[in-house]
Amino acid sequence: MFPYENLDVYKKAYSVNQVVYRLLKGNKTIPGYARNQLGRASLSIMLNIAEGSAKFSNKDRRNFYVTARGSTFECSALVTFLKDENEITSEIFENINNEYDSLSRMLFAMIRNLEE
Repeated sequence: MFPYENLDVYKKAYSVNQVVYRLLKGNKTIPGYARNQLGRASLSIMLNIAEGSAKFSNKDRRNFYVTARGSTFECSALVTFLKDENEITSEIFENINNEYDSLSRMLFAMIRNLEE
């Protein structure tokens, strides 16, 4: 087992990525460019957490976690846009966006801990 698989933040990122993947796979009304961007940004969160966990220095780990946190903001902006354009329901938006908010907070704490 890889170390990142034990991280709660990775588990949460993996879980929300599964929800987003299924949403995008099943909803063909969302324009392709938006599906592509949300899919890539959501995957980026998970992958940057995994890659960051493999780094030896706190500075290197921190950089990957900062990138992952930036991707959570990107995803939140995208799902907000999709909700406002009636591409996703308010319920789906709330569920996914709450997960992104939680991920952002977890990553923020990890970033802060690496600065000390």
